[in-house]
Amino acid sequence: MFSKRRCIKILLVAIIFFLKFELISQELQQRELNVLSEKYASKSFPLLRELLSIPNNSQNKNEILNNLIWCEYSFQKRNFKTLRIETSGAPLLLAEKANDNAAKTVLIYLQVDGQPTDSSKWSQSNAYQPVLKKKNTANQWEELPWDAISRYTDEWRIFARSASDAKGPIAMFLTAIDAMREKQLNPNYNLKVIMDFEEELGSPHIAEAVMNNAKLLKADMLLIFDGPRHIKNLPTLIFGARGIATVSITTYGPVSHQHSGHFGNYAPNPALRLSRLLASMKNEDGKVTIPGFYGGIRIDENTRRILRTVPDDEKEFKEKLQLGGVDKVGMNYQEAMQYPSLNIRGLQSGWIDENARTIVPAWAKAELDIRLVPESNPMTLIKLLKHHIKNQGFYLTDTIPNKIERIGNNKVATLTYKLAYNSFRTDFNSEPGIFLKKAIYRAFGNYPIMIRMTGGSVPISPFVKTLNIPAVIVPTVNSDNNQHGPNENLRLGNYKEGIKTMIAILSEPL
Repeated sequence: MFSKRRCIKILLVAIIFFLKFELISQELQQRELNVLSEKYASKSFPLLRELLSIPNNSQNKNEILNNLIWCEYSFQKRNFKTLRIETSGAPLLLAEKANDNAAKTVLIYLQVDGQPTDSSKWSQSNAYQPVLKKKNTANQWEELPWDAISRYTDEWRIFARSASDAKGPIAMFLTAIDAMREKQLNPNYNLKVIMDFEEELGSPHIAEAVMNNAKLLKADMLLIFDGPRHIKNLPTLIFGARGIATVSITTYGPVSHQHSGHFGNYAPNPALRLSRLLASMKNEDGKVTIPGFYGGIRIDENTRRILRTVPDDEKEFKEKLQLGGVDKVGMNYQEAMQYPSLNIRGLQSGWIDENARTIVPAWAKAELDIRLVPESNPMTLIKLLKHHIKNQGFYLTDTIPNKIERIGNNKVATLTYKLAYNSFRTDFNSEPGIFLKKAIYRAFGNYPIMIRMTGGSVPISPFVKTLNIPAVIVPTVNSDNNQHGPNENLRLGNYKEGIKTMIAILSEPL
């Protein structure tokens, strides 16, 4: 008979052996994922190039239709059933794949459309003809022949519209499906993929479409394959995104542009009035001064601990943005993202540069965006903004003022607004949070950077609210990708690791 002490010793040895075996097994899994993603990244470059070559300006219906057809074919080829969900704008595309004995369903969101392009600002003749580049000894991007991609390095990049935002993730996902098929693996959950062709327009029809098709879209969680990783370019999970509302404010001077020699010092200048109005909305620290704008937001010590786990380097941010100082809405970058923002995204009045004219302009216009957080009621913020403008002495209307309104009031302004979508936030320890952390740890040997709230906006709140499911963003692309701007690009190391991330997620039991 074994003594009690010897039994305990044998048990401890067995546990240590089991743990060592598990570590070895995990390393083998990680190594296999590395090999698989490397292999399929190379195999899928023709697919990525083909997808990026289809123009996808969300304002062009024919371009969007071509992308819709491509997506239908690509998912059907991989044994997904597809369905167009019609809206009063561009359709949404739903692709479904049921798996045997699956108890859960994962809904995945992919964006297909892109921003318009200005070819004169790109360092290539056509933003829809993908170009392969690497940095030369002078630290400048130089073009390579496309067939050089067969011997690519992680730092090389593909330059094209939507390379990162967000066709790159579409190619990553399709490639991950192909890799799973080679290994004869299927997720142990059902897959539903919803493709949005109007994201760059603010997804104006998505809320109604989700509400009308809630049963069709029913799922246990939503994963969003969109956006850039943390600036450290390490695996990242984002558990919330700010919503967005846009506001237009126009102030008025004379009914038509007037000669500044004749009417300067007499006719009030609307650009000056608008400048003073906008300046009254924030203090020198960048904080909104409108009473109640930050109402309901409390950053407690537990939340601060969560925010401090994100490895931001404030000095690096300033260096990258070439800033000598930053706004002080929060104590640091992550804390600033927990508050709603009031941003001037554009100003216009009269003419500038070689077209400058000696006039008193007839009007001045500012375009603003308000980034929303879960604690903020967007309509409350709009009301507070209107109240502030009236308190600055303006007669406020939502239309172009008529003669009676102009003559009867010293200061006149027009305000219009549009709510695109609300914010959302998911708990770190939710089911998708735990599931995704496991998958990423298995793929990379480290846990991901966990971000509570990203500054950007994605049209996810209609899914979260209507379907009553948690949502998490899984970003994969490089943060310096120039999305929305000229020379948008995708780092090939990110493309490869994005494929690995998605294989890991698809093969992680739920």
